[in-house]
This record gives sequence, C-alpha cells and structure tokens, in this order.
Amino acid sequence: MDSDLLTIILTIIAIVIAWKVFKGVIKTVALAVILIAAAIFVFGGFA
Repeated sequence: MDSDLLTIILTIIAIVIAWKVFKGVIKTVALAVILIAAAIFVFGGFA
C-alpha cells in the first residue's frame, strides 16, 4: 500500500513538472504517458 501512495505522489509531481515544462501536443502526450505508466505500475499490468 505504501508503494501505491508513493506512486501517486510521484505521478502528481511528474504531472506538475510536465504541465510547466511542455507545451501543446507534447504536453498532452507526456501527461498521457505518465498516467498510463502509473496505472500499469499500480494495477499490475494489462491482465
């Protein structure tokens, strides 16, 4: 459970950084990749 909380915190930090650094389509792609990676890590893959 602690790793899930840590993942959520790191995901929020990554989203904030991507939001400030990137612009336009690159921002959208970066945010999608961050959220997909966090979901795969938390929920344990595609199965």
